Amino acid sequence: MCGICGEVILDDRSGGGAELVRSMMDTIRHRGPDDEGIFAGMGAVLGHRRLAIIDLNRGKQPISNEDGTVWVVFNGEIYNFKELRTQLATRGHVFRTGTDTEVIVHLYEEHGEECVDRLRGMFAFAVWDEKNRTLLLARDRVGIKPVYYCVGGGKLLFASEIKALLADPQVSREIDPEAIDRFLTFLYVPGEKTLLRNVLKLEPGHYLVARNGNVSVKRYWDLHFAPAAPDIDLKAAAAELAGLFREKVRDHMISDVPVGVLLSGGVDSTALLSFVAEVSPQQVQTFTIGFDGGEVQDERPYAQIAARAFGSKHYEMTISAEQFLEWMPRYVWHMEEPVCEPPAVALYYVSKLASGYVKVLLSGEGGDEAFAGYQNYRNLLWLERAKRLGRPVRGALAAAAACTERLGVKRCGKYGHFLARTFEDYYYSRTHNPLSPFNRLRESLYQQEWGKRNSGGNAAKYLREVLAGANQGQLLNRMLYVDVKTWLPDDLLLKADKMTMANSVELRVPYLDHEVLEFAARLPENAKVRGFTTKHILKKAFDGRVPREILNRPKTGFPVPYEVWLRRDLREPVRAVLCDRRTRERGYFEPELVSQVLAEAEASGSGAAEVFSLFTLEMWHRQFIDGRN
Repeated sequence: MCGICGEVILDDRSGGGAELVRSMMDTIRHRGPDDEGIFAGMGAVLGHRRLAIIDLNRGKQPISNEDGTVWVVFNGEIYNFKELRTQLATRGHVFRTGTDTEVIVHLYEEHGEECVDRLRGMFAFAVWDEKNRTLLLARDRVGIKPVYYCVGGGKLLFASEIKALLADPQVSREIDPEAIDRFLTFLYVPGEKTLLRNVLKLEPGHYLVARNGNVSVKRYWDLHFAPAAPDIDLKAAAAELAGLFREKVRDHMISDVPVGVLLSGGVDSTALLSFVAEVSPQQVQTFTIGFDGGEVQDERPYAQIAARAFGSKHYEMTISAEQFLEWMPRYVWHMEEPVCEPPAVALYYVSKLASGYVKVLLSGEGGDEAFAGYQNYRNLLWLERAKRLGRPVRGALAAAAACTERLGVKRCGKYGHFLARTFEDYYYSRTHNPLSPFNRLRESLYQQEWGKRNSGGNAAKYLREVLAGANQGQLLNRMLYVDVKTWLPDDLLLKADKMTMANSVELRVPYLDHEVLEFAARLPENAKVRGFTTKHILKKAFDGRVPREILNRPKTGFPVPYEVWLRRDLREPVRAVLCDRRTRERGYFEPELVSQVLAEAEASGSGAAEVFSLFTLEMWHRQFIDGRN
């Protein structure tokens, strides 16, 4: 895993700004502390920061083909590179290294833009074709590795992180009000937008081509669900899944440096550990984290059970509210987008702990999104089935909906989704729920002149576009499609990449190998959710492998007691930021509404997520707009 960046000239000028690209490389040094490299051609400059993992001595980038006419910078891992290398060598291509990076150059020579279809792994890469003055910028199917770009002033800039683009003073820091609308709706910014108007993400499963002054973006992959998946032999399917996952874990362990496992004590990470321990010739090293707070589930006892069961050398640490607060400015700097994700503190500190022992971590992230592990999947299925029972049940649901109004904002936000009339209503309640505190904030936001000019229902429009693609098959699969297109790349995987790379650690996610996702997409919904059980087939596949006390426990993830901390240790620091004069004078929100949401959170914990979103947004503004690092 590494950091990439570059500049491509779109007009008739030759050359590019090597000094600019060097400055871009300096801002992402943490992504690749082992080495750096730069290529300056006739119409492009490519920069690279290297975290050495494969072919440690010969893997310097950028890498070219035999005659130096095609160059590549690459971030990620290609798990089928040995197979591809063999195929390419038989066609006469000459390799100078043992890296997966070099395969991309020669694969491009053979297949052009369609080379992305043959790659299996996590990646963001840029290929510069000097003869044809063409750039190919590509991102993996699921969005495990990020890449951003901006176009203007006769050039295109790209980079693994936004801050590298901002090394160019010509890149505007103007805020995009439509992105603010998405942020206030989802608590992250989904899709192609960032909070900066002129900085865009290359979306998962897409590639960009810059040629002859034109820039185009094309989708090359999407997740397709079986339209009406039939019942299956569950035992046979579970056995097939176990075999497939064993193969993917083996692939994900390709490395010339030590590999560890991020252990949460849940089913997904414990099953992952079991396969790693089976394949690894050395004792596996595992890492987990706990929190001071007392009122949340502590994952460490379960992680210890898993570590003992599979004989790993286990490391853990505990995080306090003081460390959380100390970490916040660093979090904002590395995350670059004000994602309201307090559990990211777990990833930051556990990868910091792991960095003293390993360069690569395997994680159980993605099992819930692939195999329906969250309770909201089960709850909406129950609701859909209950509505078939007729008017008495619908009346009871309506009464329950009325009751939620008396439960307060937090509970209404939590349960209101499950009282929605349709699949679309479930998601539209994110943008049209009048009891949501952020909907109140959005209304005050749009009273501002700049909001009236530049926004107006953008989040709802974006959601309609995503839902239009979620028209495949059963209800559960439609929900999974939406989450794979939104929450997964733009929240979960964003923090996974940014928080681990902040500590120069590569995170790999075998559950999100696209072949595993495609296997899951072929399953009927009752193989994933059955009765009270979520991830049914996953648990069946791992039954007898995962300790029983872990297999049957409720899902908790990495719980951070930020609601508790907000009422105690973090109360004054958070209030000091949100009530500061600079914050109040931004013109984004009505100060009285902010005070109201803050008071609710301090009193009961209700709305803590909203408070941390506002807190993070303000700290982001101070660093990236005001320039206060």
